[in-house]
Amino acid sequence: MLEVRNMVVRYGGITALSKVSITVPASETVILVGANGAGKSSLINAVIGIVPVSEGSILLNGEDITRMASYDRANQGIGYSPEGRRVFPTMTVRDNVLAGASRLRAAEQSRIYDRLADLFPMLKERANDLAGFLSGGQQQMVAIARAMSASPKLLLLDEPFLGLAPVWIDQISKAIRVFREEGVTVLMTEQMAVPALKVATSGYVMRTGRILRHGTVDELRSTALAEEYL
Repeated sequence: MLEVRNMVVRYGGITALSKVSITVPASETVILVGANGAGKSSLINAVIGIVPVSEGSILLNGEDITRMASYDRANQGIGYSPEGRRVFPTMTVRDNVLAGASRLRAAEQSRIYDRLADLFPMLKERANDLAGFLSGGQQQMVAIARAMSASPKLLLLDEPFLGLAPVWIDQISKAIRVFREEGVTVLMTEQMAVPALKVATSGYVMRTGRILRHGTVDELRSTALAEEYL
């Protein structure tokens, strides 16, 4: 579904990504693992169009979207949940989630919200509460649900487990598995490789803007990954 070819991303005189290539097959969950500063978020931001690509290309279902505007990429079926959640603190949980489905009619929005509340029961319990008063794990669920409310074909999750307690990681992991079963392709970044490898089908290890290795989850587990990145 998603193919990144020889991507180079620069910030001023600093090269954040150097000739990076990855493939994310349809209906799979692929993880980018690496320490802070490895280039994971830069890759995600380039895919959604937040940062420009100096060299290389990005293909979505065979179409070159390298120079496409961010809003057009969203219309092509790309959903995004950013690092740090970034909910709207003075809006209700329901309004936060449905911000991603603003173009849909009210009846369709209600159907989508109810579906997401089945995955994250907190959405039903706290629907009318202000998002700014939620815990970090609850805010992360809101951010992921907001990305899913537009029914994307490709979901990008940037550090979804960062700073969360195990109970929230478990709930989010279950939701990611459901997304994949429903045919949603997921690309996620993580420093916390242990829980992420439990939901991924394959992955890439990144270091200083380059791909260090690639393989199935079992292959990554069998390497020196534990010593280098966990």
